[in-house]
Amino acid sequence: MWSRRRFLGLGALTAGAAATAGCVVTRLSEPVKSIPASIAALEPFPDEPVPISADERRVRVEKARRLMTEHGIDALLMTGGTSLVYFTGVRWGLSERLFAVTIPREGRPFVVTPAFEEDRTREQLESGPFADGVDVLIWQEDDDPYRVFVGGLQARGIVTGTLGIEETVRHVFSAGIAQTAPALTLTSGTPVTAGCRARKDAHEIELMRIASAVTLAAYKAVYHAIDEGMTRDDVRTLVSTAHERLGYSGGAMVLVDASSALPHGTVKPQSIREGSIVLIDGGCGVEGYRSDISRTFVLGEPTDKMKKLFEIEFRAQTAALEAARPGLPCEAVDAAARKVIDAAGYGPDYAYFTHRLGHGIGMDGHEWPYLVRGNKLPLASGMTFSDEPGIYLPGEFGVRLEDELVISEEGAYLLTPQSPSLTDPFA
Repeated sequence: MWSRRRFLGLGALTAGAAATAGCVVTRLSEPVKSIPASIAALEPFPDEPVPISADERRVRVEKARRLMTEHGIDALLMTGGTSLVYFTGVRWGLSERLFAVTIPREGRPFVVTPAFEEDRTREQLESGPFADGVDVLIWQEDDDPYRVFVGGLQARGIVTGTLGIEETVRHVFSAGIAQTAPALTLTSGTPVTAGCRARKDAHEIELMRIASAVTLAAYKAVYHAIDEGMTRDDVRTLVSTAHERLGYSGGAMVLVDASSALPHGTVKPQSIREGSIVLIDGGCGVEGYRSDISRTFVLGEPTDKMKKLFEIEFRAQTAALEAARPGLPCEAVDAAARKVIDAAGYGPDYAYFTHRLGHGIGMDGHEWPYLVRGNKLPLASGMTFSDEPGIYLPGEFGVRLEDELVISEEGAYLLTPQSPSLTDPFA
């Protein structure tokens, strides 16, 4: 069955795009045997992202060192993950073997790496920020890597000082260091890493803008492709395919009808029918920076109750946007959205709006800081968050709108236009 909404969406497609729509996609189920025309029409996104440079990473390292001084930390330890990429450009997976990059407050950084990974390590360091040099310390398979690491600290005069541990470092690594060097004090490195990463510069925000624009374009194409009989997994595949045609890897969680009342979904099978409410939540990455967007819409005509909840949800998201400004505590933005939902009869507190308003976003989909009650950290220009209130009616349906919120000197703005309605979510 071809809905009127889908027909209107296809009316704007070129004949050439329609001709490519028969390309078979074997991952789709029986109701969707080929790429729908709205997705086949997509072309690589035109905005060319500029990678983060080594000079930009050097500025980050120097800021980290200033924050180490401020917080009494002598060195910062990182293993594989986004903080490692943020500061060094090194991309390294986590394993049982210790690979660690350490930035001391003073002196040359050093890397501890398995001996058989030395060449790969040096290759990744070549284009990094350590213009003044970096020491590579290797360990063989039968060596104790923690003694090698502690030796690197001692060579820099750090014997009884404080070592900051990046938050995603595995406990087995920090425990091994603590056992080998009991005179060291191990502490959280988050004041340094989040202290740098929480406030994005113009280049980072531009990469996030591109990522958000790509995801929104993918969602719009998928919206015009959805039809009765499709499963949740069909729609998820369409979201991934749409991102791929735009030139990026992306995906989404798809929730249908009663499952949309569960913010993170269910494993139960879900199929779309006329009148179904559909919630899509996901994003993509552009040069390491993430998008995270939610859209809720209805296939066909929404009920009055659905329209009422959407209108409340829209006002709550808008209230958060209008409240956000530098100097305001993070918790106050959550409170602004929650006040609207409570006043509309869907309170108190977490009764139907069951989660915080938003999370920080950047290189990770969720990162410091968070828009949640109790977080009194003042907002500052360059901070970026999701603005995603939700109203969830157990056993019925849920509505969530999510766009990326950027704190500016003047207040705040969204990287993508708000969704105006359940039946025209991309106007």
